[in-house]
Amino acid sequence: MSSAPARLEDTLKSGKFVLTAEITPPVSCDKNDLLEKALPLRGLADAVNVTDGAGARAHMDSVTSATILLMNGIEPILQLTCRDRNRLGLQAALMGAAAMGVRNLLALRGDDPTQGDQPETKPVFDLDAKGLLATAARMRDAGELPSGKKIGGKADFFLGAADAPIDPAPDWKPVSLKGKVDGGARFAQTQFCMDAGVLRRYTQRLKEEGVIPGLSMIIGVVPFRSAKSARWIKEKLFGSIVPDAMIDRMENASDAVAEGKAILTDYLLEISEIPGVAGAHIMAPMNDDAVPEVIEAFRKRKGQ
Repeated sequence: MSSAPARLEDTLKSGKFVLTAEITPPVSCDKNDLLEKALPLRGLADAVNVTDGAGARAHMDSVTSATILLMNGIEPILQLTCRDRNRLGLQAALMGAAAMGVRNLLALRGDDPTQGDQPETKPVFDLDAKGLLATAARMRDAGELPSGKKIGGKADFFLGAADAPIDPAPDWKPVSLKGKVDGGARFAQTQFCMDAGVLRRYTQRLKEEGVIPGLSMIIGVVPFRSAKSARWIKEKLFGSIVPDAMIDRMENASDAVAEGKAILTDYLLEISEIPGVAGAHIMAPMNDDAVPEVIEAFRKRKGQ
């Protein structure tokens, strides 16, 4: 199977503001359970992430899930974690993904298994995310495994990494992110950052440090479902940034779900004008139905 058209990479290179979304593969052996989540995003999202054992829980595996999406007209972003496989297993997964035409890869460390529903699970962490990126880049660029053994076919990967925006202190340096760029990352998807002021200061620092424009920043965003969920994200989800004004707006809303979608649409329009912001990655815990509506509303108002 040949590689799919590089819609995500080409769209980022064009300078158009991209919108990606995310689905957690089901706890199921039926591909239709996956497609029920994914098909509403077809033709709307530029690409769709499939998570890899999110929350340190077992789901349909991400390579299979990405392949199913690809076969149904949806460009996948394959999430691959270092938690569950040693370097041999990761190399095998990369070859399998490439053989099926999957191009986009988001390399991740993986959630702590003690936080999942089987806390006795033994983590692997033979590689870290930077090491996984370097492995995938070598397979793509040199056509060989880290051992030097040549591989058949072509691993035509477009590589991405995770990030968490911050309001940078005067002496802050993006050391970790630079390391991922050195490992081969060309796009980054971030934790939730719902504060445009923080985002402006963060991307400006990344430009000053030479990370942008070489790395396309796709910012994590969320359609709030309720004031309670917005507050939980702010207080409990590490690395997330949610301004109090948004929580207040949710608390005063007569229809919280509709208000959450309106807040996100407005925010997408605002950040789409921030230099250095290449796109947004919409994650909607327990609120998947909101994602297609927000994408449609944004594209209509943006004239896309």
